[in-house]
Amino acid sequence: MNKKLVSALLCGAMVLGTASSALAAGTADGQKIALVGKSAGNAFFEIAAASYKEAVEAEGGSVEVVYPETATADAQIKVLDNLISQDFDAICIAANDVNALQAKMEEAMDEGIKVASFDSAPNPASRQVFVNQAGTVAVGQALMDAVLDIAGGEGQWAILSATSQAANQNAWIDAMKTIMESDEKYSKLELVEVAYGDDEPQKSTDQTAALLEKYPDLKVICAPTTVGIAAAAKYLQDNGSACKLTGLGLPSEMLEYTGADDAHSCPYFYLWDMQGLGKLSAYATIALVNEDITGALDETFTAGDLGDFTITEADDGGTEIVLGLPLQFNAENIEEMAKLY
Repeated sequence: MNKKLVSALLCGAMVLGTASSALAAGTADGQKIALVGKSAGNAFFEIAAASYKEAVEAEGGSVEVVYPETATADAQIKVLDNLISQDFDAICIAANDVNALQAKMEEAMDEGIKVASFDSAPNPASRQVFVNQAGTVAVGQALMDAVLDIAGGEGQWAILSATSQAANQNAWIDAMKTIMESDEKYSKLELVEVAYGDDEPQKSTDQTAALLEKYPDLKVICAPTTVGIAAAAKYLQDNGSACKLTGLGLPSEMLEYTGADDAHSCPYFYLWDMQGLGKLSAYATIALVNEDITGALDETFTAGDLGDFTITEADDGGTEIVLGLPLQFNAENIEEMAKLY
């Protein structure tokens, strides 16, 4: 494996893990935890969920992975309503909406259920702790610089997001816009549209086609969603489009589309350690149930062999635990990384 990539993975797993007086997360003996996804069929979530489940079960607890019928807040509310009545010790959720889940999450906490979140955060009142795969600004910076590089410093570009209410997507997009507006070097880039594929392959494909039709001079599409980037990559490459792609994706799904030449639609893209995200989220949830942490600023805990982590301030005014930095996948490392993810 590429030595720099190994180093980045290790740093990502250990970032913010330097507290000297961390509390051990303890065991999950007898703990019953529900893990709620955004929707079924999301490969990113499946990898993180498998790691989450494995970590909890290794500590003596059990995990029920639950999916809403659709990738909407209303569908997640129905799931939560059902879970609250089932005597779970904790619920960990990847939220489909920032604010719409609040009443139901507060109800869960009032019933004594610990509430954690990862990947996509509900608002601070709706959670006790959020596990962030990478800092919001760090993701926005990586994606914005990729757009600048791939576009050659100028031209039209568009964003293909998941749902319009996805908290993580919107936070990354807002960070990109802020970065673009705050530095003169991005002044020749024109963001023409933010489209939404709702994390559905066919809708993401249709949105890609629509963007190319509306903007024939489009240079780059940035898709900060694993479903969207895979759909867009296939459409662009199958149709021989001159428009290029970057964003957040799974190496295994992007293998045939990644390369720095005209034959490939995506020069490079980013993601993070999905297994590490699931594992860290599991230990954070266990620590909540054991009352080793409450989610308060500057609390520390040990996440198994990932090391010690510190709870920091999140951009939304709540708190978070950050796994690490985004990792770049390109023609040099894509084959090796596709074997893992």
